[in-house]
Amino acid sequence: MFKKVLVANRGEIALRVIRACRELGIATVAVHSTADANALHVRFADEAVCIGPPPSKESYLNVPQLLSAAEITRADAIHPGYGFLSENAEFAEVCENCKIRFIGPRPEMLRLMGNKVRARAAAREAGMPLLPGSPGVVKDPREAEAFAKEIGFPVILKAAAGGGGKGMKIVREPGVLAQAFSTAQAEALASFNNGDLYIERYVEKPRHIEIQIVADEHGNIIHLNERECSVQRRHQKLIEESPSPALTPELRQRMGEVSVAAMRKLRYNNVGTIEYLLDERGEFYFMEMNTRIQVEHPVTELVMGVDLVREQIRMAYGHPLRFKQEDVQIRGHAIECRVNAEDPVTFAPWPGKITGYSVPGGYGVRVDSAAYENYTVLPHYDSLLSKLIVHAEDRETAIRRMQRALSEYVVEGIRTNIPFHRAALAEESFQEGNYDTRFVERLLASETGSRRLKKAVEETP
Repeated sequence: MFKKVLVANRGEIALRVIRACRELGIATVAVHSTADANALHVRFADEAVCIGPPPSKESYLNVPQLLSAAEITRADAIHPGYGFLSENAEFAEVCENCKIRFIGPRPEMLRLMGNKVRARAAAREAGMPLLPGSPGVVKDPREAEAFAKEIGFPVILKAAAGGGGKGMKIVREPGVLAQAFSTAQAEALASFNNGDLYIERYVEKPRHIEIQIVADEHGNIIHLNERECSVQRRHQKLIEESPSPALTPELRQRMGEVSVAAMRKLRYNNVGTIEYLLDERGEFYFMEMNTRIQVEHPVTELVMGVDLVREQIRMAYGHPLRFKQEDVQIRGHAIECRVNAEDPVTFAPWPGKITGYSVPGGYGVRVDSAAYENYTVLPHYDSLLSKLIVHAEDRETAIRRMQRALSEYVVEGIRTNIPFHRAALAEESFQEGNYDTRFVERLLASETGSRRLKKAVEETP
């Protein structure tokens, strides 16, 4: 097994990796910016190295500094967490060239799935269902309009190198396509330094379903069923659950089998998540693949009884999978709420000092967080404060448990989106499992939803 792992990340995911390493008997190295000197991942690791000032590009995205930290501490592996350099093929390649194991997929997998146009082509070749769309990059608005007329409006323009909703524009009629193309291209260029776009048919009421893949270095590949990620705002996920209330056992099996067969053809390795759109007719379509551990991995861990981060580390070292597909069994229901440091109504980031902090507990409640009392939420990074996850024997009980846990969660000194979560879980459509990716939009626009959110803000301690 690895002797020492450098964790090239911060916050709750860095802490999560450190804990997994400790259970495996592996020493850890935390890296941090000057602003994160008092962060929990720095305190909990065996060693810590400062890698630069607060801006990410000068610290957590600074490859020479990260490699120097690994060299001086004699780390033999790097775990990238999620975000930052976790899906950067060049970083993974440099690590391997420096004889440091990158805990994740091979560089060619990162490169293939990191570009959505190439990923779609690979998915098509591997037999995965795709929405009608352009086979590759569309060069200009005129070509985009030709494809749009062929597949039918509405359509959606997407950044080829995109993620997180950047460079995405929905177009419902021909007259506005040129403007949408220019806007999406400019946004993609600013966000990813790549203005390439492709186009596909837009599904009006889609559900966002993702399949968790686990693959070792010996050709063994299984899936750990699905997560439902349809509660999102501007393509940013807010609530995830597993299993999905939208899937029948037959559809679940079909999605899993298609996913595993495709990953076998591609010779995928380590953990990964295949994201699908599920339409109103129950048909699913490949959207993209995330070649890293997901933010929402805990819901799968709780319903499947598998420590995904530990398995990720074991597989990177070369150990084979310890279980087969027939061993995979769903155990109850799990829900995750992402608690962000932001205004619960406007969703504007809300950095600042936490003056009081008390997390919920009790049976079936898990909190993944790096926050504590007197911790300062920094403006330089993502606003994710913690992940509140519950597990229960069924969905109805899981919802009630999450409502109870949210009512116990105390964060003083800053604003969080806890009131939003309380309002969302009280919505009839969520409780019935009858929702799609426009759930948040409808909640905020409705009089009942607005009133419920206002009441939740007033009642949240």
